[in-house]
Amino acid sequence: MTPDLDAWEAWSPRVIADRLAGIEPAWCVAAGWALDLFRGVQTRPHHDLEIAVPAAGFAQVAPRFGDCDFYTTHDGTVRPATADTLRVSHQTWALERATGKWRLDVFREPHDGDVWIFRRDDRIRRPYADVIRRTPDGIPYLAPEIVLLFKAKSPRDKDEADFRGVLASLDPGARRWLDEALAVISPAHPWRAAIDVSG
Repeated sequence: MTPDLDAWEAWSPRVIADRLAGIEPAWCVAAGWALDLFRGVQTRPHHDLEIAVPAAGFAQVAPRFGDCDFYTTHDGTVRPATADTLRVSHQTWALERATGKWRLDVFREPHDGDVWIFRRDDRIRRPYADVIRRTPDGIPYLAPEIVLLFKAKSPRDKDEADFRGVLASLDPGARRWLDEALAVISPAHPWRAAIDVSG
């Protein structure tokens, strides 16, 4: 039986952090939740919860969710995670067997050892030490400028709101990095006009 694609009831970032405590791969909360962790407050509802892990580290992450089955998602379909399907998509959804609810989306990201690689353009790279930030209570999250770079591809209303809501809180180095990364992938992107890199 194919799981219901809309049966999302995501766990909180705190639950995921507790489950992955002490794990070696450099994982972090990604996407919209990462921006709210950066801001220190939940600013809107989140349909799901994404975390990013180095692709080679997924084998260590998955066993922490022994109560779940993993599926890959591609072109609007989900298929059980196998060696073949893992090659097709970077997304891996965790389905809790007891409830039939999707609890987590794991992004398996390209990397070169301890260097993160932007999956949409491998010219953009940063050491993992510079990619992950932490909340005061220790939840790791993806640097906000990187989250915004992902959101810049085809921004929806919530992505535009996230950009406007976070931009003023970025330090000069983060703003400069985002502007330079956008210059690589989309030189005429309208967000570049709003980014003040003079600070």
